[in-house]
Amino acid sequence: MAGRSALRHALAPLRTLAWRGEGMEPGYLVVGTKRGGSTSVADWITRHPEVAPCRTDKGTHFFDVNYTRGRSWFRSAFPKARAPWRITGEASPYYMFHPMAPVRIAAELPDAKLIMVLRDPVARAWSHHAYETARGRETETFERALDLEPQRLAGEEDRLRRDPAYNSAHFRYHAYLLRGHYADQLERLHRYFPAENILVLQSERAFAHPNDEMGRVWDFLDLSPYTLDDVKAENANRPYGDMPEHLVSRLRDYYRPLNERLYDLPGVDFAWPVN
Repeated sequence: MAGRSALRHALAPLRTLAWRGEGMEPGYLVVGTKRGGSTSVADWITRHPEVAPCRTDKGTHFFDVNYTRGRSWFRSAFPKARAPWRITGEASPYYMFHPMAPVRIAAELPDAKLIMVLRDPVARAWSHHAYETARGRETETFERALDLEPQRLAGEEDRLRRDPAYNSAHFRYHAYLLRGHYADQLERLHRYFPAENILVLQSERAFAHPNDEMGRVWDFLDLSPYTLDDVKAENANRPYGDMPEHLVSRLRDYYRPLNERLYDLPGVDFAWPVN
């Protein structure tokens, strides 16, 4: 696409500092989604013997909340190359949602391969609220938090775009509905990266058939076949837990048109049940 090529060319001068052997340049990023299984997939990737681990465990959060720390800080998180390592990378479930992360990634790592792990957005929102409540970052009920979301998020995206040092707690922790707007987030990534550089995994399929889905990841990252022998397949029989039925219906109706847009995008070969 000519527009994307021109944009990538325009971003190239921003990469003013080379890696200069200080460490391996990251070749992949697991970019999200929150409560979608990205942490598990990121862990499974680092178990491959040809993958060098990031020194900051799961990831640096460089392209979302730590961008002002600078390139040298980011580069220091990755080890120098040695056998049998062929690639390194990191993960942040905030990368696909933060409004500035895609353009920052394109400026620093224009050839990176990006992995999205997407979960049924209804179940994702419910799990997200439970997660933030357990950590003391949410005190409202789920239904009240859904109602408050537009007010909480008002103006936050614009401020994140204007101020690289700004860290919005509401945008990061309380976007229960907006995080599930997957089509918007995938389309934004496609503005900066070609389709062949983006792998979209369905969370439910990854947990039900982990080695089958990770086989797709190994191919995507040009790694040797590898079998994970200590992961168990999981099936979520009650994906919505004890969510009241009227909220299940509300969220299904809310996400139906958004999901239909997602299913039409490149690389999306799945759909969530409608009932």
